[in-house]
Amino acid sequence: MKAMIFAAGLGTRLKPLTDKMPKALVPVAGKPMLEHVINKLKAAGFDEIVINVHHFAQQIIDFLKANDNFGIQIHISDETEALLDTGGGIKKASPYFNEPFLVHNADILSNVDLKALYDFHIASGNDATLLVSPRKTVRYLLFDDTNRLCGWVNKDTLQTKPDGFVYQPEIQKEYAFGGIHVISPTLFKYMENDWTGKFSIMDFYLQTCKEAHLESYAKEDLHLIDIGKLDTLAKAEEFIRQMH
Repeated sequence: MKAMIFAAGLGTRLKPLTDKMPKALVPVAGKPMLEHVINKLKAAGFDEIVINVHHFAQQIIDFLKANDNFGIQIHISDETEALLDTGGGIKKASPYFNEPFLVHNADILSNVDLKALYDFHIASGNDATLLVSPRKTVRYLLFDDTNRLCGWVNKDTLQTKPDGFVYQPEIQKEYAFGGIHVISPTLFKYMENDWTGKFSIMDFYLQTCKEAHLESYAKEDLHLIDIGKLDTLAKAEEFIRQMH
């Protein structure tokens, strides 16, 4: 099974740690967060991983080499010339994927069963399946009664996406995105014309959700931590201790 890890970000919210290292190599409970994600994927049966790099890219390449790629096949998608955001990063790496692949942020830790998510996607026939949960937030993805993505809302401002979308809370399910999704190569055809260079995968999903089949995978008991800020590092270490 194949997967992609986003490790190209600048990690600005983790300064000053990221002044000298990429965010993906910031240690959590004694190991770089990238290692935690690789090990979780490997344990779930993923044996081929693409990792995109930009900020201190060579440090990530050297880290993987020093660890013999953790005994699996790892490819580097080089974004050192320009950061392409999540959507552009996936499109650049698309030649590696002739079968469904799981996408995972390097700074996400969770209790989700990645193999179960992947298997659900395969059985569904979706173009993409998004891990979501009822976590309290301000910005929600919205799904119809068939669990298909139909829009997005900012509850504070009532801004909605895509253009013209009508927020109807009585008939739409509100979920927070978990930073993990599974994509089939059938999705790439929707990226061919208008989507080039740097773009967000979420913007792409919301603009194409009427055509592409994008479905939720809701985990009501999802425990997830985004190691995006300095104050979450200690919480992440406690999270890892609890998971083991």
